[in-house]
Amino acid sequence: MAEEEETTRPEFPITRVKKIMKVDKDINKINSDALHLVTYSTELFLRFLAEKSSVVAAEKKRKTVNIDHLRIAVKRHQPTSDFLLDSLPLPSPQPVRVTKTVSDRKPPPAGTRRIDAFFSKGKAKVDSRSKT
Repeated sequence: MAEEEETTRPEFPITRVKKIMKVDKDINKINSDALHLVTYSTELFLRFLAEKSSVVAAEKKRKTVNIDHLRIAVKRHQPTSDFLLDSLPLPSPQPVRVTKTVSDRKPPPAGTRRIDAFFSKGKAKVDSRSKT
C-alpha cells in the first residue's frame, strides 16, 4: 500500500503572504516550499500569541483580549519579547478619575438654590435664632 503524503493547507492566503514577503527588496523570487513554510509558521506564531493573550485576559477576568493583554503575553515569553515588544504600541495610561469637591464646582446661576441648602435650612434658622 502506498501512503499518500497529506499536505496541510494554511489558513492564511498564500498570495497575500507572498506580497508581504516581496516588500523586502532583498527577496526577488520565493520558492513554493519556502512560501508554505513561512505561511504556516506565521499561522502557528499568531495562534501562540492569541492563546497566551487569552490566558492573560482570563487572569484579569476579562472576556475580550486587548492590546495590554497582548503586551503582557509578549513580555512573559522571552524569545518573543526580544523582537516584538518594541513594535507594540505603548501601554495605555490608566484613566485617572477626578472627583470635584464642592469648592471646585461652578457657582449656581443667580436666583437658584442648591438642594443641600434646602436640607440645612432648618438648621440655619436655629443657628440664626441662637445668635440673636
